[in-house]
Amino acid sequence: MIDFIDLSLVNWSRGQFAMTAMIHWLFIPLTIGMTYVIAYAQTIHVRTGDPEWEKLAKFWSKLFGINFAIGVGTGIILGLEFGTNWSNYSWISGDVFGAPLAAEGIMAFFLESTFVAVMFFGWGKVNKKFHLVSIYLVAFGATLSALWILIANAWMNYPIGMVFNPDTARHEMIDFWALVFSPFAVNKFLHTITSGFVIGSFFIISVSSWYLLKKRNYLLAKRSIIISAAFGLLSTLFIVATGDGSAYNVAQHQPAKLAAMEGLYDGVESAGLVTVGMITPGKKVGDDKPSFIFRHEIPYALSFLGYRDIHAFVPGANDLVYGNEKYNIESAISKIEKGKIALAAFAKYKEAGKNGDETLKQEALAEFNEFQKYMGYGHFDKPEMIMPNIPFIFYSFRIMVVAGLFLILSAGLLFYLAMKDKLSNKWFLHMGIWSFPIAMIASMTGWIVAEVGRQPWTIQDLLPTIKSASNINSSAVILTFWMFLAILTVLVIAEVSIMLHAIRKGPDNKEGGSNA
Repeated sequence: MIDFIDLSLVNWSRGQFAMTAMIHWLFIPLTIGMTYVIAYAQTIHVRTGDPEWEKLAKFWSKLFGINFAIGVGTGIILGLEFGTNWSNYSWISGDVFGAPLAAEGIMAFFLESTFVAVMFFGWGKVNKKFHLVSIYLVAFGATLSALWILIANAWMNYPIGMVFNPDTARHEMIDFWALVFSPFAVNKFLHTITSGFVIGSFFIISVSSWYLLKKRNYLLAKRSIIISAAFGLLSTLFIVATGDGSAYNVAQHQPAKLAAMEGLYDGVESAGLVTVGMITPGKKVGDDKPSFIFRHEIPYALSFLGYRDIHAFVPGANDLVYGNEKYNIESAISKIEKGKIALAAFAKYKEAGKNGDETLKQEALAEFNEFQKYMGYGHFDKPEMIMPNIPFIFYSFRIMVVAGLFLILSAGLLFYLAMKDKLSNKWFLHMGIWSFPIAMIASMTGWIVAEVGRQPWTIQDLLPTIKSASNINSSAVILTFWMFLAILTVLVIAEVSIMLHAIRKGPDNKEGGSNA
């Protein structure tokens, strides 16, 4: 039952975490993506001795350092919210969720933070090869840090390698490597880390395009575009490949998310993939309104992507909520009923334990084990609650795809023009400048699809978000929301101001820079 849940508390807690996470994500992809471009440029310098390549690497390292320092601060605030706003989730699942986060701190952050000092201050002061190794170790450390965080996040989407202990009311890990190598973890890591490569690449492309538009730092800008466009193009193409794996995983384990992504209210065989469409305003699960005002789709594509069978049945929201006997899809109504049985049996088990009634305790445990997998559903009162916001996810997904296609086109075109030494057209340079914010939009909407699409679950099918929040007054969360927003806004303004100042000064460290 949820009649005692403070939905204001839950919604403000969700809003605060979303705000903090999205601002934090403004910094993290640059940290991940830029280091590989810097490392590659410095590798060319070490091999050729050309000082212009070191000048290039050193300049982008300066911007990387600004971003790295401020990004760490936003991450600290994000981590604190697990304890302040989501203590129920942390208590129930901390034994599992905390393990990869601990590994991130021990194995990744220390590596990254140790060698970042050598990377920043070692120019001309340490052996060039050792300095180059330090840059690669910073890049590897940032990637490894993302790996463990994404493993933790993947577990929330696809809980595996653990059991629920009724005596402690907590999830306990039984197979760490199941978490690490789950299909969700592998695919999420590859997809998300490549997104960081894309954003880092297009940041460099954007700044370099601005230099060329201003007729400044021609050699540095041209070389930067060549290596970043090549890196960005390969990364965007790889994202498409990992996106296929994501679609398959979602279809197998998160059918409600897939239905929302496609605006699919009624399941269908040989389902097409909607390329463009407009969902009927006010459309609700279970009503008789048409799903779309208009749409265009690629025939059979959704069935193939989700099930590797062009004729496969893809369930829609109505099938998942109300069930479909023909395709053996259990309704949310049935799952909620069984979930309430599980919760009642769990309460009976705890009470029998307190009273020392071993017979009743074992009977309750047997009943609980029978219905345990439905326990999370027992916290819902309405079957429609199992679905995320369908229009929001549907449109976010298409914004992500359109932005991604633009990035593939722009990376390929700018790489070609740079190689042919034809980077003079102002329209193409403006395209390069705008490629960075479009890359950020693609990344942000991708996270919206992944995380908002998982709602109403904190842990898929096991723990709903309404039961994950801390038992505190919502006014405290509202107060800290505005406090964190103010602090993070100041950090963002500081980041942008310092970055723009450094960019205006350029690699020559003076306003106006050089035309070389």
